[in-house]
Amino acid sequence: MSTFSIFLFLILIVAFLLVLAIMVQNPKGGGLSSSFGGGSNQVVGGVQKTGDFLDKSTWTLATLLIVLILLSNTAIKTGSGSSDSKLLEGQKVDNVLPDTPVNTTPDSTSQE
Repeated sequence: MSTFSIFLFLILIVAFLLVLAIMVQNPKGGGLSSSFGGGSNQVVGGVQKTGDFLDKSTWTLATLLIVLILLSNTAIKTGSGSSDSKLLEGQKVDNVLPDTPVNTTPDSTSQE
């Protein structure tokens, strides 16, 4: 498994977690924190203010996603072998099209 594949797998996991973290939040301030009793200072699972936890986790996941994307760029193999285009390498390109006559259609004015 290449390094780029590992980065790609991690990017997909972080993106999925980021979508979940965003979907759990309520844009009007309720969200997950209001479904556990409605109190903003209530302790849920050892975390005070679940809204603050979700906000911090969203920013953390978004930052992690950007860092992983930037790091994955370094893992892409640069063209150490031959590239797809010989023109970019400055090599002579053979004629890839077969020789065709210039005028293959009969001239309609010369027909009698």
